[in-house]
Amino acid sequence: MKILVPVDGSALSLEAVRHVLGLVRHGLKAQIVLANVQEPASLYEIVIARDPAVLEDVSTGAGTYLLQEAQALCEGAGVTFKTAVVSGDPAHALIDIVEQYGCSAIVIGAHGKGALASALQGSVSLAVVHASPVPVTLVKQAMGDQPADDAWGRVPATDRDDQAAAR
Repeated sequence: MKILVPVDGSALSLEAVRHVLGLVRHGLKAQIVLANVQEPASLYEIVIARDPAVLEDVSTGAGTYLLQEAQALCEGAGVTFKTAVVSGDPAHALIDIVEQYGCSAIVIGAHGKGALASALQGSVSLAVVHASPVPVTLVKQAMGDQPADDAWGRVPATDRDDQAAAR
């Protein structure tokens, strides 16, 4: 069994990786495909760079960097994995990866916002659920966990201040 785990560098995407590793630890025989989808280059970037290879190298490098922590988790658990870095619309690109690698499931982090908020913000996880030809498991942020401010898992300043005051 191959499981696709999209990784964007956020704490929530790493929770999806940990979820799959927990399933493997409990006996699931699976390989993991860690995937990162980069936005396609803008017209401005294309005009400025003039060389598509440069843009592709930068995009691949950024995606590879964002996959490092997820790869370290898999290596530490002794779980076989492959990586994919692509660019394009995230939901469609992830479905393409499912087909290319022969994945039989997707485990993706989801913020757990309501349908209206997801629709207004363009939820990737919701789009994947609707487009996927394979089962999709959504990993939501656990209650009581501190929300991450950005893709690097930094906590908002007000939360850091609250945490420091509690010590």
